[in-house]
Amino acid sequence: MAKLWDKGKKGEKEMSFLEHLEELRWHIIRSIIAIIIMMILAFIFKNIIFDSVILAPRSPEFITARLLCQLGEYLNTDALCINRQQWTLININMSGQLTTHIIVSLVAGLILAFPVVLWEFWQFFKPALKANEARYAQGAVFAASMLFFLGVAFGYFMLAPLSIHFLSSYEISPDVVNQINIRSYIGTITSICLATGVVFELPIIAFFLTKIGIVTPAFMRKYRKHAIVVIFILAAIITPPDVFSQTLVAIPLLLLYEISILISARVMRQKEKDTNAFMNDEPQPDNVNS
Repeated sequence: MAKLWDKGKKGEKEMSFLEHLEELRWHIIRSIIAIIIMMILAFIFKNIIFDSVILAPRSPEFITARLLCQLGEYLNTDALCINRQQWTLININMSGQLTTHIIVSLVAGLILAFPVVLWEFWQFFKPALKANEARYAQGAVFAASMLFFLGVAFGYFMLAPLSIHFLSSYEISPDVVNQINIRSYIGTITSICLATGVVFELPIIAFFLTKIGIVTPAFMRKYRKHAIVVIFILAAIITPPDVFSQTLVAIPLLLLYEISILISARVMRQKEKDTNAFMNDEPQPDNVNS
């Protein structure tokens, strides 16, 4: 088992298994407290969360819808004007709006507290790293947080309005009227945003997999064609079944894959540099005259 060290004022001392569990428990408690605080704030400011955030992508005045419509006017086509059809969300359960309020607040708390949760777990695992490894990975928490929020923003501003337009306007027969439940609508929005947030962590995943020797840049380059197929399959899963949305998701994922190759190559160069430095620092045996 890898050794973890507790760095106190008196120096370094090896921690016991129970001390590790106690330390992990406090990191988890602090993470839960951060989530609860953000959840309470989201619950209090429900008008902002629902009216200005959750329900905004279905409006034709949403920024994405307006920009696409302006692009359509420039190209002399109405096909890019999305969410022009007005429809009403419904609630079919007595306690539906209350439970929806609580669930949305919990999801918002998880998203907003993500950097804190990531930081707490990083602080737990950091003592197990060597000095050069900890220094090399010190920006991992910031990078992972930024990539997660970038993915959530991409899902919210790009995929969510397109998905809402496609799914709300699709019909199997004019005799069938769409009456969309609020829980179904919110479930679609949150699943898209969380999925893209997680998928955008690909460079960070490549970083750590390279550090532990599971992935190499040569491996990623060799299976690039396979990765492209997997990326388009993944894009088809998290988007509505139209080619435009799938391509819109696949392009940034392909870019992230290429960035992951560069990151993996950089990690490999650093590992080789550290290995060479270690070999050069090893004491050489004294020459013995025969």
